[in-house]
Amino acid sequence: MARIKDSCVAEVKVAADIVEVVSARTSLRRASSSRFTGRCPFHEERTPSFSVDPVDKLYYCFGCGKGGDVVRFVQESENLDFAAAIEWLAERFRVPLEYEESSPQQDAARRRKERLTALLDQAAAYFARVLWETESGAPVREYLASRGLGEEIAKEFRLGLSRGSGLVAKACESGFSVEEIRAAGLANQRGNDYFPFRLMFPLTDARGRVIGFQARRLRDDDPLKGKYVNTPESELFKKGNVLYGLHLARPSIAKQDRAIVVEGNTDVIALRQAGVEPVVASMGTALTESQVRELGRLTKRLFLCFDADAAGQEATLRGMELAVRQGFDVRVVVLPKGEDPADAPDTFAARLGAAESYLHYRVRITLERTADRQEAFVRAREILATVEDSPERQEALRLLADRLDLPRETLAGLAPPTTRSVAGAPVAATPRLLEAGLQRERDLLAAVVRHPLLVPELAALTPDHFDDPLHRRFREVLVNGAPEDEELVALRAELGARADRDELDERAGKELLLRLHERRLRRELQGADLVRATELQARLAKVHNALAELV
Repeated sequence: MARIKDSCVAEVKVAADIVEVVSARTSLRRASSSRFTGRCPFHEERTPSFSVDPVDKLYYCFGCGKGGDVVRFVQESENLDFAAAIEWLAERFRVPLEYEESSPQQDAARRRKERLTALLDQAAAYFARVLWETESGAPVREYLASRGLGEEIAKEFRLGLSRGSGLVAKACESGFSVEEIRAAGLANQRGNDYFPFRLMFPLTDARGRVIGFQARRLRDDDPLKGKYVNTPESELFKKGNVLYGLHLARPSIAKQDRAIVVEGNTDVIALRQAGVEPVVASMGTALTESQVRELGRLTKRLFLCFDADAAGQEATLRGMELAVRQGFDVRVVVLPKGEDPADAPDTFAARLGAAESYLHYRVRITLERTADRQEAFVRAREILATVEDSPERQEALRLLADRLDLPRETLAGLAPPTTRSVAGAPVAATPRLLEAGLQRERDLLAAVVRHPLLVPELAALTPDHFDDPLHRRFREVLVNGAPEDEELVALRAELGARADRDELDERAGKELLLRLHERRLRRELQGADLVRATELQARLAKVHNALAELV
């Protein structure tokens, strides 16, 4: 993929309005002349702790510690990489982008992808007009109403109707070739409309761009096999990569720290209409590795709700195993046989509260599928043998004992394995957990960010005055204008928010500078010889005098 020119990246950052971008995710109010505040869009909270700097275009949350610039906010909230976030902002604020020199083949591929994406978006708009504005759509509108799906929610998901003809001609009128229409999965080999008379569900990528369709049969004489038919696999559409409704569910998944995965598109729509928002559909199949990886960027808590029949159980088990291997906490929402989430969306929240743990579900299904008591015990024991002690394991053990009427002696032989240390990612330090000395370093840097006149005095401190390597790097930024990477931008966002919240004035900054001088001198005194100690004591006295003058 061609690289966006640095000059264009700079133009996008200048044009982007962070208040406008953040306000699309959470309500902001002006807290001061230089700050906006609101509830954090990345975690649940009652008291607003999210701070936005409209001038430097930075954000920081005192609750969860997330912070950065406007590009990082789009990356986090829209689940995009850096280039895609720049493109998202460029589109939002009408900034034309230029790319570094690339081969003619790369340029042609990019232009083709842009045209196919535009074609699919126009097709979605065309199908929506047919559904809502024509006589042909009347019986389908009645069908949606009979399923309890209101017009507002149907339009939010851009539902439409294919009449079986007319789309190819309309696309050609708009300047698209038949080859492009076929490549987008909208025309068959004969050049006619691919989809017959069907209800159309637009399928989107992570940015909400239409990449294909799923079509539901409405008539018995439909020539296509299958109740649901997807766009043919193409350069844009890969079924295993798509989670239906993810572009709408992403904010609530991140905020509630959980994702609910169901089978059908109508389940997603009905649940969202009922107020259950962090819901996506797996396109009627077991979760794929790509889908699990996509969800893992937003949460590690997964609730699976597939059909209660054998096929649904198999899909649940495959999805569970895949998600557990990737570190998810997985639970299963069990529905009565023959019932879908869309059949009773208003009671779904209660079913979530009764969801089974991964381990309980696996043991229960194993026991139900195995007629022989001894074989059932052996299979369940194999499942439990790999799991360390936990409330979920105890719950599964009780289920096993009750179903097989096991004596206490047998249960004693199912003791959990010895606890093992599990290598995990290091826990990020939050401001509340920082050691007092490190907090003082951070407060000093925050004061200098707020009062740039303190930079010459900061320059008098060497990097060795700072214990935290990150603080040393940021000192270089303030003193020598070193470039800022993503980590340093996030630190600047935090420091600016902290300085405003704590009202760090210039006097406080000078005191913190002296305190770091004092700490350094006291450390040097330890182990110093008599001559050196005398010199250090004299310097320490000067620092104490300077501190006294500040009071």
